[in-house]
Amino acid sequence: MRSLPGPDDRAPLFSRAAVVASCVGFILIGALQALYGPAIPAFRDEFGLTPSTAGLGLSAHFVGGVAGVLVFDRLFGRADAAGRIGNRKLLGGSYLLMAVGAAGFALAPAWPAALAMALVAGLGFGGIDYGLNQLFAVGFGRRSTAMLNILNAHFGIGAILGPALIGLVGADRYTAVFLGFAALTLPLLLCLAGVRDEAPPRTADNTADNADGGDEAEARRARVRSRSLVTVLGAFVLLYVLHVGIEAGVGGWEPTHLETVGYGATAAASATSVYWLMMTVGRFLVVPLALRLPARSIIAVSCAGMTACLLLAAVPALAPYAYAGVGLFIAPIFPTGLPWLNAAAPRARRAGALVIAASMVGGVAAGPALGKAIELSGIRAVPLILAAVSAVCLATTVWLIRATAPRPAAATRPAATAGPSPAQARGPRV
Repeated sequence: MRSLPGPDDRAPLFSRAAVVASCVGFILIGALQALYGPAIPAFRDEFGLTPSTAGLGLSAHFVGGVAGVLVFDRLFGRADAAGRIGNRKLLGGSYLLMAVGAAGFALAPAWPAALAMALVAGLGFGGIDYGLNQLFAVGFGRRSTAMLNILNAHFGIGAILGPALIGLVGADRYTAVFLGFAALTLPLLLCLAGVRDEAPPRTADNTADNADGGDEAEARRARVRSRSLVTVLGAFVLLYVLHVGIEAGVGGWEPTHLETVGYGATAAASATSVYWLMMTVGRFLVVPLALRLPARSIIAVSCAGMTACLLLAAVPALAPYAYAGVGLFIAPIFPTGLPWLNAAAPRARRAGALVIAASMVGGVAAGPALGKAIELSGIRAVPLILAAVSAVCLATTVWLIRATAPRPAAATRPAATAGPSPAQARGPRV
C-alpha cells in the first residue's frame, strides 16, 4: 500500500465519504463472521448435519479469509506504477466476492455448495480486512493508529449486531439475513471513488542481494539486517497468533467456565456478551491515547492488563468482571500493532498480509488447541491457561520494544585543547 504523499501534495488517501463507507464495510464483515454460529441450528435442520459438520461453515469462511489476504496481497504486489490494479478495483472486487458469497450461501441447494459459497465470501472478507487495515495503517500519518482503532471498533459493532439480528428474526430465517447482508454490501461500491486509486510501491527488501558485490563488509551487514528483519516479523506473527487465540478462546470458553464455577447459563451468556462489548468500547476509548502515546506503549500496557485480568478470572467471584477487563485490554492490540509493524519493518511490504493472515489462523487454531489443554487440566483452568499465553504475548512485546528501539548515535570524542587533528577537522568517516 502507498502512504500519504509529501507536504506539497495534499491529495488525501480517503475522502470523508470513503472513510465512513470503510467503517460500514467493517461493520458488515464483523456481522458476516458472527452470523454463522447462531445459524447453525438452521443449517442442521435444513441439510441434516451433525454439529461438527455444521461448524464447517465458519471454518470455510476463515480458510477463504486467509486465502483472500494472501491472494489480494499478491495482486497488490503485481500492480504496475500506473495503478492499473489499484486500490479501488481490489476493494471493489472484495466487496463483490463477499456479496456473491453471502447470497450464494443463502440460496445454496446443498451443503457442499453452501461451503463453497462461504469460501467465496471469505475471500472477499479477507481482501477487505487486509486492504482497509493496510490503507488505514499508512493513510493518516500520525493519526493512523487512532483511525485503525476506530475502523476495527466498527468490526466489533457488526459482531454484536449479527447474532442479535439472527436472534430477532430466528435462525430458521438465516437465508433472508444473508441475502440482506449481500444487498447492503453493494452500495459501498459507489463510495470507492473516494479512495485514492494508486498501486503500492515496489519496495525491494534490503538484503545481501542489494549490496555491492565487491564490498564484503556491506554484504555482511545486509545479511545481518535481513536476519533481524525475519526475527522481528516472526515476533509480530507470534504476537498476533497468540492474542487472537486468546480473543477467540475467551469468547468460546467463558460461558462454560462461568457455568462450571457456579453461574447460571443466562448470567454466563450475558457476561460473554459484555466481553465482546468491551472489546468494541476499548477501541473507541484508546483513540485519544493513540494520538499521544506510541503504539508500543499501548500494546505493552494492553498485554500486561490482559494477563492480570486473566489471572483474576481464576477467582470465581471476580470472573465475570475480569473477563470484561480482558475485552477492554485486548481491544487495541490488533489495530495498534499494524502501524508499529510498518514502522519497524518498512521494507517488508508483505508484513501486513503475513500478520493478518496469521491472526486468522490463530482464531481457527485456538479452538482445538485450547480444547486439548482443557482436556488435560479441566475447565476451571481456562483462565490460567489463557493467562500463560498472555504472558508470552507480554514477553514478546517487551522483546519487540527492545529490538525495534532506535539505536543512539555514537558519542562524539571531545576535541583536544590544542585543536582538532586533520581527520577530526574533516569530520567522521561514513
